[in-house]
Amino acid sequence: MTISSKIEATISKSSWIRKMFEEGARLKSIHGVENVFDFSLGNPNVKPPEEFRRVLHEAVDASESQGHGYMPNTGYPEVCQSVADYLTLEQDVQISGKEVIMTCGAAGGMNIMLKAVLDPGDEVIAPAPYFVEYSVYADNHGGVFKSVPTKSDFTLNPDAISEAINERTKAVILNSPNNPTGQVYSEESLRKLGSLLTDKGKALNRTIYIISDEPYCKIVYDGTQVPGIFNCYKESVIVTSYSKDISIPGERIGFAAINPNATHKNDLYAGMALANRILGFVNAPALMQRVVGKIQGACVNIFEYERKRNLFCDGLADAGYDFTKPPGAFYLFPRTPIPDDVEFVQALQEELILAVPGSGFGGPGYFRIAYCVDDETIVKALPGFKRVMEKFR
Repeated sequence: MTISSKIEATISKSSWIRKMFEEGARLKSIHGVENVFDFSLGNPNVKPPEEFRRVLHEAVDASESQGHGYMPNTGYPEVCQSVADYLTLEQDVQISGKEVIMTCGAAGGMNIMLKAVLDPGDEVIAPAPYFVEYSVYADNHGGVFKSVPTKSDFTLNPDAISEAINERTKAVILNSPNNPTGQVYSEESLRKLGSLLTDKGKALNRTIYIISDEPYCKIVYDGTQVPGIFNCYKESVIVTSYSKDISIPGERIGFAAINPNATHKNDLYAGMALANRILGFVNAPALMQRVVGKIQGACVNIFEYERKRNLFCDGLADAGYDFTKPPGAFYLFPRTPIPDDVEFVQALQEELILAVPGSGFGGPGYFRIAYCVDDETIVKALPGFKRVMEKFR
């Protein structure tokens, strides 16, 4: 054996996902990329806002000899302060630059938080469906991942989380708007969760953190508001990226922000700052820090994603699919008409449609569609979706 048994087991568990993508590549090589309808990857296709392009050019032109060197582990102080100033408005809590750490995307933020707080065997809870890599992130740092069910419309179920908490629980990961469902958790449910975590923490003499993963927080529709987690629970940390709201996922830039009212705020900050270095991230990209620091609040044209969502929802409803219309993100998570979601996704491939089985997200019996694609791709794929549904009726 040339690789670790743990990595080998992880590869084996995800083999059916790998085979699905390999089949997608094969179909594209046979039929041409333009004739295969790929909804498998959440790769933003709406162009970045114009101010991003302008500020990027300005940052490149203004670079000095030391403009690409190392900086404090937590990021440029002026950028951290810029993020804090914007978060103060967004969260309605006074936040300082000393509570913000610039990271290599939301994944970097998640990993430095878990590295800072987990002891071997500590448990991390997440509502299902959940982003597929959460379990690996917990395992990276000796944690044990546990999922709990959401309600039938994928809204938060605080009671299910409460039942899963024990003396080893250290954190609850929330992702709202959610990948893969697009659901947004209500303020009422977040406050209820915060209250029960406070009570559980006191009873267990243990701090239980909420880690709020928020890369889609600006991509919401129909007047939906994403509640600020800092006012719902003080032992909370936000991790996020600029990948989705300004369409720059390849730049790997984001941040982690600690609730200024957290009991162990200073220890958290020190631990996360250290983890930001020793995990190999070293620093968030210097050029991107300087860019995002000057365009806080910028966002892509959300109406483009809303149009794609409505186009897809109308078409799938007409074809007889059962789904919850998502108030956020750019995913649909319909129910499969048969119990085996992998088999159903394979049937979609026969129509040259690529989607992802819900089992990979802890949601068997569903499948995920990423609608961050050209409108034409959606329109051309809808007849195929309809034919597959008719086949299984």
